[in-house]
Parts: sequence; structure tokens; C-alpha cells
Amino acid sequence: MTSVTAINCVVASFRCKSGLDPDGEVVKESLTEPSLADEFIEIKDGWTMARRKKKSTYERLRDGERLKHWEHKEVARQFQSEDPGWEVVHSKVAGIDVGNGSHFAGVDPRLTQQPVREFGSWTAGLQAMADWLKNYGVKRVVMQTTGVYWIAVQEVMEANGFQVAVVDARGTKNLPGRKSDVQECEWLRKLDTFGLLRESFQAPDKIRAIRTVWRLRQRLVTDAGRSIQQMQKALTSMNVQLANCISDISGVTGQAIIRAIVGGERDPMKLAQLRNGMIRASEEEIARSLEGNWREDLLFELEQVLEAYDFQQKQIAGCDERLKKYIGEQPTRELGGGLESAGGEGVAEQKKRGRKKKAQPKPLKNQPAFDLSGELRRVMGVDLTKIDGVKVMTVQTIYAEIGADFSAFRTEKHFASWLMLAPKRDVSGGKVIKHLSFSGNNRVANGLKMAAQSLKESDSYLGARYRSLRGRLGGERAVKAMARYLACLIYRMMTKGEAYVDRGAAYFEKRRQDRDLLYLQGKAAAMGMQLVARA
Repeated sequence: MTSVTAINCVVASFRCKSGLDPDGEVVKESLTEPSLADEFIEIKDGWTMARRKKKSTYERLRDGERLKHWEHKEVARQFQSEDPGWEVVHSKVAGIDVGNGSHFAGVDPRLTQQPVREFGSWTAGLQAMADWLKNYGVKRVVMQTTGVYWIAVQEVMEANGFQVAVVDARGTKNLPGRKSDVQECEWLRKLDTFGLLRESFQAPDKIRAIRTVWRLRQRLVTDAGRSIQQMQKALTSMNVQLANCISDISGVTGQAIIRAIVGGERDPMKLAQLRNGMIRASEEEIARSLEGNWREDLLFELEQVLEAYDFQQKQIAGCDERLKKYIGEQPTRELGGGLESAGGEGVAEQKKRGRKKKAQPKPLKNQPAFDLSGELRRVMGVDLTKIDGVKVMTVQTIYAEIGADFSAFRTEKHFASWLMLAPKRDVSGGKVIKHLSFSGNNRVANGLKMAAQSLKESDSYLGARYRSLRGRLGGERAVKAMARYLACLIYRMMTKGEAYVDRGAAYFEKRRQDRDLLYLQGKAAAMGMQLVARA
């Protein structure tokens, strides 16, 4: 094949990708993109096309593609032999089947006559398993995420110098093989030897302590919210309509009145005098709402719930102190996009104008009592709160679950896939059969979805984009699509240090109008007509 023919083939392939054939007609968008590994073939009429090299069953299995029934049987037959003839990706591997009472470890059967052994789940048993694996020269161990039993195994193996690969059990469903308590460790070892397992993301050891405290704090906040609801229920049952006068009974006025009631005060006028000056309702209105029947059993319930609420607030304060300590021990990341240095133009401009620097705003409810925003800017190197909809609590969730190093995700697409925000389609014969959905509880993804929902009324570029997606896709799908877009923005800021600049809702609307105009001009040109602006 001549070089001119090859060049024509590449041009034709990219024109097909863009939606136009060589004559300029609108055609169906190509589902594949040419690469240097494609094989070019010349057709009789001068057209050229690219034919991809056919993948083997092993390559399709390694890439996570879905296998046919006969391919499953073929792979299962090959797996019966110790050497199926595939490429060895990891050598000196051991598999561990994690359980509650005991663990099974398996090594290469060519090393010993007893390749599978059972060890106890206590610390001495885990250390004995590590010593046994060292005797056979094992460098890497692989295990599944079974409950929380694998955490202790991981820590002991890492302390003994092993490379630990933790895989999700869901990723092995498409792989053939027999599973039992004794054989599963051998099955995992063989799969990892040939690179058929994908490691789950594991946060660094220093981040795990922050993650533990932050998750505990979130549970305590949820429990405290439930206690507030129980207080509301007890008051309403006694026909004390305090919620009709104040919007939040967990505020200063609400807590003062509730504590006075628990302390034995029943006079509505005296209770109303505890009103804070910022409450819009008058003392007379509050007094009328506090005329209840004061049932003894409901008063007892209110007292118990109030004590539980106080205990939860004390626990949350303890988590804040520990969280402040752990984050303060993290290294400072170099300043990136979205940050201003302490000696920058902002400080100099304030000195010129003689204005004092504004004090730090008071933390919002359920937000830690220390300067969390400043600490996150220091340890992450960028200010993610510059992104509309992303608040301090969302950024803290991202840092607690991932950390400041995003190198484990090769691209933003891999990051979105880990968050389970990437679209998943079941394709057969080049056609989309159905859209698949995964059920998961990724805390970062949930936080980004809440951030996406808050953009509904935002007068910003992201707000306009979300409203456009909502009109085209509907509420649920638009939230997921917008959360994925926010994840991509966060990935770019964390990996490239780029500062986010809001371009405004007007900019998005102008771009949308330009796209619509370009589409209409293309349709008119395809029909041999031309658009003419109205005079």
C-alpha cells in the first residue's frame, strides 16, 4: 500500500468519525476511532477502511469484556491446567480467601506438595501466614474485600513487606472458575498471575485515620439529626407547636426553651421570654404556641432524647479535635490554581486602601469548629470551593476518601468510572442494547450529586449547564451527568493545578445558541438551502 493510500484511509476514517462522508453527506457517527495498530485495506472503488485486529479470548477477558457461553467453557478448560499458555503478569503471587474464623492461603503448587493452608484469624495466625508465605518467596498477595475481615489481613501483610492487592468481588463475576473455601484462594492466585483482576483503590495509610474519624463524625451528625426529629415529635404530641414559630428547634431559642421545659418550667410567658432577638415571631405568638398538655411520659421522652443529643454533640466535638490534629499533621502541598499566597496582590491592595482583612466567617451548623477551609487549601494545594456547588464539607469528604494524590487514576475518565458516574452501555453488534446502572454507596459520588442538585438556581456557567441537562435528560440522569462533570473539574484542578474561573450563565447560553445555529446551517446546506438572518 502506498503512503498516499494510507493517508487517504486516515482522512476518510476521521471524516467518518466527525459524522461526514467524503462527499459531505451526513452519516451515522462512527463508534470506533482509528489507531496506529489498525490494519488498512484498499477496496475496489477507491474507498479505504480500517479493520481492527481480532482480540483473543484472553485479551477480551483481561480487558473486562463480556464473554460468550462457549468462550466461558474454553477459558474454564484452559484454567484446569496450571499453565494455560497466557502471559504472566505477576509472578510470586499468593491468594488469600478471607473469612471470619479462619483464612485460607494458596501458593504455586509447584513449590510445595501442600499449596493451600488454613490459618487462624487472630494476630498470631496472621503472622504465621506471613512467615509461611515468605518461606516460598511470595512477593505479592491478593484478596477480596469480604466485609471488614480483610482490613486486619492487609495491615499485617503490609507490615511484613508484601505488596497487597485488594480486589472487589464484583469484578470476578465475569471470570470462570470453581469457588470453595479451599479452592478460592488458588483461583484468585491464578487470576492475578495472568493479570485478570483489577485492584481496588486504597487510600494512603495517613489518610485512613482521617477517613475513619470523618465517617464516624458523619454518623454522629446523622444520629443528632434523628434526635432533633424525636424532640419535634414529642413536642407536637404534647400540642406544643414551637416549630410553627421558629424554623429550627436546634437553634439558640429552640434549645433554650426545650431545656427550660425539661427543667420544669411550664409558664408560656416565661418560656417565651427566652426568645432570641433575631426571631421574627413575637413573645405573644411564641407563648400561644407553648400551651401544651405536658404529659408525663412525653416529658420523659423529651428529657431522654435531649440527653442523647447532648452526648452526640460532645462526641462530635471530640471528633473535631481529633480531625484537626490529623489534618494538621499532613504535609503542605505546593500552591496551585485557585489559591493566593499570603504576600500576594490581595494583601498589598488592602494595605493601600487601609482596609482590615475580613475575619474568618463563623462555621455553619454541622461544620467543624476549626478553620477547615484553610486547612484543606493547605493540604490539597487548590481551592476546590471555587467550583460552584462544591462546599467545604464536600471537599473534606473528597480528601478523607482519596487524599491529595490522584495519581492512582490515570485520567479523569478512570476517576469518573471509580465514582460509578461514567455511563455504562451494553453494546452488541455495534448497537446499544440497554443502559446499565450500578448500585453503590460511594461517598464522594453522593457528595458530588448533592453539589449538582444545588446548582438548580445558580446563576453561573455550571448552573446553566445543569438546567440544560435537566431539560434534556430529566432530573435523575441530569444529576448524575452533572456530578460526573464536577468530578472531571476536580480531577483537573488536583492534577494540573488549574484554577477554576466561572464564565457565567450568559456564556453558556451563547455557546448553546452558536451550536444550534451551526446545526441548522448544516441541515440547510444538506438540503441545498441557506439560512438568511431576519432583517
